[in-house]
Amino acid sequence: MYEAFYELKHRPFLMTADPDFLYWSNTHTLAFTMLRYGVTSRAPLTVITGEIGSGKTTLLRHLMNELPEDVVVGLVSNMQEGRGDLLHWVMMSFDQSFEDVSYVRNFQRFQEFLIENYAEGKRSILIVDEAQNMSPASLEELRMLSNINADKDELLQIILVGQPQLRDLLRRPELVQVVQRIAADFHIEALGAEDVYDYIQRRLEIAGARWQIFPRRTCELIHEATGGIPRLVNSLCDLCLVYGFSDDQKTITEEVLRDFLAGVEKHGIFDKFKPLGRSPVLVSQSH
Repeated sequence: MYEAFYELKHRPFLMTADPDFLYWSNTHTLAFTMLRYGVTSRAPLTVITGEIGSGKTTLLRHLMNELPEDVVVGLVSNMQEGRGDLLHWVMMSFDQSFEDVSYVRNFQRFQEFLIENYAEGKRSILIVDEAQNMSPASLEELRMLSNINADKDELLQIILVGQPQLRDLLRRPELVQVVQRIAADFHIEALGAEDVYDYIQRRLEIAGARWQIFPRRTCELIHEATGGIPRLVNSLCDLCLVYGFSDDQKTITEEVLRDFLAGVEKHGIFDKFKPLGRSPVLVSQSH
């Protein structure tokens, strides 16, 4: 829509999780280090949490892209309690068929699948995204799955990724045995103001920007309006580019941003962005 106007190769602020646009803030670097450590150390359970839109899924995609061929990954990203048995979801994530038979029979089939992978020199990793939606009973069932082993080697590693509510869930007394299995964990914090500036400039650079479309002051206000949540930063920047295009503005200045947010406050349906403080007033001093 606006790409030609800003001389961009493609839209820089899409909402989809794209590893090509991954910005390595300090907190994202540490989170990925813990993910990689969990994989390489064969940790039975790794937990990564962060606010909605903090970049958790993007980190997962990047991790999956770099895993070696001897790692078999099952990804569960849309499981909901009450919609099918957990074991069925797990088996489906590994492309394993299951039958409407006893739990014991399906468990045996899944165990045989893990043993076969192990015999072929492969590792099996189960990744559960949006794990905060799980019940305590389901988390305990995952712990039992992680207990499947051969000699001294565990046959299934589990990575749980979710919103901050997952941390609260894991603190429940009945999940103490699950917590004892956690070998690596990290909470992704929101981006600071400087990171938001670098984040915006990096995405624009990848998209082929030829001038500074978002000046530093505008980026500071974007951080204020979004709280440093990458998904909200993407949403606001994308909408600002649409607004700037419609108003023939090659640069998203502070004034353009404030005008846009004022329109959102008046006509928008959802209050996604925080209100901005007043623009500083410059006072000249006579000598």
